[in-house]
Amino acid sequence: MSQSTSIPKKLQRVRDHGFDNYMEVYKKIRKVLKFQDLILSQPNQVICITRLDTLARRLGFKQFEAGAFILKFPHIFEVFEHPVQRIIYCRLTRKALLQIQEEKNALEAEIPDAITRLRKLIMLSNTGRVRLEHIRIARRDFGLPEDFEYSVILKNPQYFKLFDAKDTRNKYVELVEKDPYLGVCAIERLREKEYRERGIDAENIRFSFIINFPPGFKIGKYYKIAVWKWQRLPYYSPYEDVSGYDLRSFEAQKRMEKRAIAMIHEILSLTVEKKLTMERIAHFRMAMDLPKKLKEFLLQHQGIFYISTRGNFGKLHTVFLREAYKKGALVEPNDVYLARRKLAELILLSPRKANVDRELSSFRRDREDDERNSIRAECIANSCEGFMIGDKVEKNGEGENDLGSDSCDDVRSDGAGQEDISGVESEDDSYSDKNASDYEGTSDAEDVHVNK
Repeated sequence: MSQSTSIPKKLQRVRDHGFDNYMEVYKKIRKVLKFQDLILSQPNQVICITRLDTLARRLGFKQFEAGAFILKFPHIFEVFEHPVQRIIYCRLTRKALLQIQEEKNALEAEIPDAITRLRKLIMLSNTGRVRLEHIRIARRDFGLPEDFEYSVILKNPQYFKLFDAKDTRNKYVELVEKDPYLGVCAIERLREKEYRERGIDAENIRFSFIINFPPGFKIGKYYKIAVWKWQRLPYYSPYEDVSGYDLRSFEAQKRMEKRAIAMIHEILSLTVEKKLTMERIAHFRMAMDLPKKLKEFLLQHQGIFYISTRGNFGKLHTVFLREAYKKGALVEPNDVYLARRKLAELILLSPRKANVDRELSSFRRDREDDERNSIRAECIANSCEGFMIGDKVEKNGEGENDLGSDSCDDVRSDGAGQEDISGVESEDDSYSDKNASDYEGTSDAEDVHVNK
C-alpha cells in the first residue's frame, strides 16, 4: 500500500450533533443515578434536605447544587414535609420507583444473555482471563446485575472459574472451556445478512465494515481509494489466537491494526447500549492487545465509531458504534435499554407538566372530598329525619303547654279538665276504661298541683 492511498493517521474530528445531544441527556442521567443510589441507600428511602447537600458533596456536587438539581426533575424526586416532625424530606416518585423495578426485572430476565456476553468478552482476551475489577467497573454497560459475582460467575461453575492471582491480590475470571460457536463476531453475522439480503459481491464484503461518515465529513478522491483498499484487507479474527504468528512484517502489522478495530467493534457490540467510555475500553488494553493511543487510533475510522466529548466537562470520552444507531435510537433495542430510556423520558418531561398533574390531582381530591361530605350529610339527614320530626313535635307540644299554662290553670281550676278528657275519650273508642281512669288520675293530680 502506497503512502498516498493509506488512511491518514491525523484526521480532524467532525461532530455529530445527534450523538452529542444524546450525551447531553446522559450527563443528566449520570447525576440522577447518583442521587437515586444515595436515596435508596437510606433506611426508609428518604433523605433529609439538610443532610442532602452534605452527602452530595461527596459525589462531586458543589455547595447548594444538590437542592437546585432535585427541583429540576419533579417527575423523579419528590420534596415533602413530614406531617409530625415538620422537616422537609426528599424521596423518589412512584414513576421513578417503577422505572427502577422495571430495569431490575429486565436485568434478571436477561441473565442468560449476560452470561453469553461475559463468556465472549473473556474469549477476546489473549490469556483467557479478565480481571474481576474491570468487569465490575463496566457491569452496567454489559447488562450485568449488581450481584453478578454470585448470580453470574459463582452460580455457573460450568462456565466460569474465579481465582486469585499468585503475584498480586487481584481476582480474575477465567473460562472453564471455550465454545467455538461463540467465536463468531457480530460484524461477521452482519456481513452474512447483507450478503443474503442485498446480494453484495462476496469478495468486496468478506473483510469489510459498515461505514457511515458523519454529516460534514470531507471525503477526497485519494481517501476513497484508501478506504476501499482498507476494506478489502484481510485480518485475523478477534477470537483467534495469534500468539504463534510472525507479526514482524508490514502486512502483518496492517492486519493487526484492522484486528484491533474488529476487537473494539466486538466489545461495543457486547454492550447493552452499544457504547462504552474510552477509559473503560483502556482497562482491557493489555489483555486484548489494543493500541496505546486509542483516541488517535479511533479517529482514523470515524465512519465506524464516533467519539463524543460531552459530559464531565470534556474529560469523558464516549465511543459509539455508528451502525447500531439510527435517528438517535438503537436499531435493535433490548429490554434493559428500553427500561433505561424511560428514565431519560422522565428527565426530559417538563416540570410544568408535573405542576399541572399535581393541581389536577389536588382538584380531583378536593372534588371527591366535597362529594363525600355532601353524600355523608345527606345520609345523616335521611337517617335522622324521623328523630328530628319527633323532636320538633315534642318541642311544639312543650311550647304550646308553656304558652297556654295560664289558660289551662284557669280551666282546670274551674273543673273543666275532666270534660276535656271525656271529649278525648269520646273521640277515640279504642282506649280502654283503664286508660281513661289513668287520664282522670293525672288530671286530678294536676288540679291539686294548680290549687296549691
